[in-house]
Amino acid sequence: MTEPTRRRMARFFWLWAAVWLFYMAGPVADAWQRPVLWERIAGLAAALAFCVVYLRSFLAARSATKRTGTYLRMPEALVRLGVMVALTVALTLVAGESGLTALVYVGVIAVFTLPPGYAWSVVGAAALTAFVLPRVVPGWDGGIDLTFAVMVAALAVWGVTRVVQRNAQLAEAREEITELAVAAERNRFARDLHDLLGHSLTVVSVKSELAGRLVRLAPERAEAELEDIQRLVREALADVRAAVSGYREMSLATELVSARSALDAAGIEAEVPLTGDAADPGRQELFAWVVREGVTNVVRHSEAKHCWITVGRDWVEITDDGRGPAAAAGVGHGLKGLHERLDAAGCSLSVGRREGGGFTLRAAAT
Repeated sequence: MTEPTRRRMARFFWLWAAVWLFYMAGPVADAWQRPVLWERIAGLAAALAFCVVYLRSFLAARSATKRTGTYLRMPEALVRLGVMVALTVALTLVAGESGLTALVYVGVIAVFTLPPGYAWSVVGAAALTAFVLPRVVPGWDGGIDLTFAVMVAALAVWGVTRVVQRNAQLAEAREEITELAVAAERNRFARDLHDLLGHSLTVVSVKSELAGRLVRLAPERAEAELEDIQRLVREALADVRAAVSGYREMSLATELVSARSALDAAGIEAEVPLTGDAADPGRQELFAWVVREGVTNVVRHSEAKHCWITVGRDWVEITDDGRGPAAAAGVGHGLKGLHERLDAAGCSLSVGRREGGGFTLRAAAT
């Protein structure tokens, strides 16, 4: 059902409530038959006012239930019920026993507007009144047994309110889930963008400095470095486009080659596996992210002379002989994003001091 159709149906929902007012035909007819004019007018006015208050209370309660999943505010609900009870008394005084029919609607509105404890107290009082008065008031024969009607109507409306409230709660839960999904996707994209561009820009920065030093000393090598920078920039742009499209795939073998190139450009002696075949194929993409972030931190923060990357079937480790764990203070966002990525895949991330000095970053399956 489309939203415009739903709104059009809601606009005429009051007709559904109004249909049930045909039971008020009895009190209206009895009021009309009163021999005294003012009694006739008073009875018809009380019946009309009762129907209006009932409909408005019904719609207000439905709106509150759909909007918040709860009942009307207690003061408002009590005022509405008080007015309906007063009109019921007035109608009964004029129309006689048939005026008690209004008690059915009082019970319905009580269930629709009050919490269960209060509502069923009102319903019980209405049912008891409908049972006792016809048996104690002279001239009333008790032929209209309203007790059953009051209870059945209240139970039916109670079921409807439960359904409406559950639907409102489900709609609220769906909205919350949608918001959480959007936030999670936003965080995922920010993490991917950080990991992708952090590494690429770090390597570009290092190679730019190297090219600047080589311009006069070794122009040909400087030119090669500049060409490599252009290649890295193009790859970074492609990575960003792929990340935006949601189709970014990491290759451990590619990241190992890129790590070797970045470490060499930074003047860091590297021991890097030629391939990532030692790793479980199902974890190679995850370990590629670890290598990318780990090498980025080594190049950017460690001031190391040596870096070692080792890969096992269900683990990968990056170590260096640089400044050690204190150097990680400036890259908390990257490590935090890597930690979240590994947690989601059922792996753990550990960082600490390398034996003999330096920094160790290790990711392993748990």
